[in-house]
Amino acid sequence: MLPLVALVGRPNVGKSTLFNALTRSRDALVHDEPGVTRDRHYGVCRLLEDKPFALVDTGGLSGEEEGLAGLTAQQARAGVEEADVVLFIVDGREGPSALDESILAWLRKTAKPILLVVNKTDGLDEDACLVEFMRFGIGEPLAVSSAHQRGISDLLDEVAARLPVDTGSEGILDDPDRLRLAIVGRPNVGKSTLVNRLLGEDRVIASDVPGTTRDSIAVDMERDGRKYQLIDTAGIRQRGKVQEAIEKFSVIKTLQSIHSAQVVALMLDAQEGVTEQDATVLGHILDSGRAFVIVVNKWDGLTTYQREQCEAMLDRKLSFVQWAEKLQISAKHGSGLRELFKAIHRAHASATRSFSTAEVTKAIEIATESFPPPAIRGHVSKMRYAHPGGENPPTFIVHGTRLKSLSESYKRYLENFFRKRFKLVGTPVKFEFREGANPYEGKKNTLTEKQKKVKQRIIRIAKRSEKR
Repeated sequence: MLPLVALVGRPNVGKSTLFNALTRSRDALVHDEPGVTRDRHYGVCRLLEDKPFALVDTGGLSGEEEGLAGLTAQQARAGVEEADVVLFIVDGREGPSALDESILAWLRKTAKPILLVVNKTDGLDEDACLVEFMRFGIGEPLAVSSAHQRGISDLLDEVAARLPVDTGSEGILDDPDRLRLAIVGRPNVGKSTLVNRLLGEDRVIASDVPGTTRDSIAVDMERDGRKYQLIDTAGIRQRGKVQEAIEKFSVIKTLQSIHSAQVVALMLDAQEGVTEQDATVLGHILDSGRAFVIVVNKWDGLTTYQREQCEAMLDRKLSFVQWAEKLQISAKHGSGLRELFKAIHRAHASATRSFSTAEVTKAIEIATESFPPPAIRGHVSKMRYAHPGGENPPTFIVHGTRLKSLSESYKRYLENFFRKRFKLVGTPVKFEFREGANPYEGKKNTLTEKQKKVKQRIIRIAKRSEKR
């Protein structure tokens, strides 16, 4: 596995900005508001060609041990415990603080190699800034500006000198065969609780406070010999209720996670049923074209009568996505997880199935013979052949004539026919209809003199017939 470097410091000193600079990404959510990062966020720095290393971005340590601040501190401590090198980030503009000294005292007890990084030194006298932090007594500090990419090369040289020998494999972190599963839903439906239950540890912060998760956290895991990447996302609320800028960024990160996933697990609260917010989230999933399963959480807290009412409501309100499997689970107690993963595998297999041109064309022929397209203004659409056009979602391209006149109801018929014939579950099905070009379009038929005489004679005969 790659050696691990942890970014630690008090809130709003630029840890996430430095994380993005070192990983050359925008994976970490960055905002001027303190305390944006709460969970551990992992990435890989490949700026050192011969020595790539993993990075973990941690939440700011505020000195509090209660509430969300205390849970954030636990996550930061867990990141430091597994790290090989610690980057202690401080703010060069504000100078040393009592909180910095408190964090440093804790870091000394861990016996980890510590590198003092003075951030936000752009526009300042670097020597004056560094002198203030020399009294910490942990070696010569490094001046950087994460936002402007200054001092990064010197920082990398110092990190490389402290890294242990790499064992040679990046492991599951870069495994292309892993299944990317995004867990989405509105706030406080149990997404983080489900991630922790699957991992068997408190990997992400789970709280009764809605909106606890702000960033999309990707976690690798292995279950029954298969590798996964779980993506815990922030809850999506209705657009009119999203006021804070940080929450808008969180929603954007969630939508990006949906598009990057292979399967999406939409979590609902069994005690509240399908709400308008749930329909909004489902709309985003359908727009992305990703395979998905519907996960009804907190099922253990319902009586038999409430479960019957909940199932009836799900069938009624989600009738337009009957092809998506619905699972009842309890993320808190772990019930229903085996059935959940079976449904995830079925949805993934359907979304990534390979088709041949012959079997797709045969399906189109059978579908049109069983139920021909209706005539529009005396003309009937003709489908000549079809072929696969992509996967996740499965896409079928149909060629023929007068396909623009196909009604939406007939397109739905084709979609349902293909689902039933190929046993596709848990994935949208997309059709593209293409008409062949008319070779005579734009060409004027010029008559010869003989043809003109024949035409006039036919017109005269037709007029005589009308008079009779």
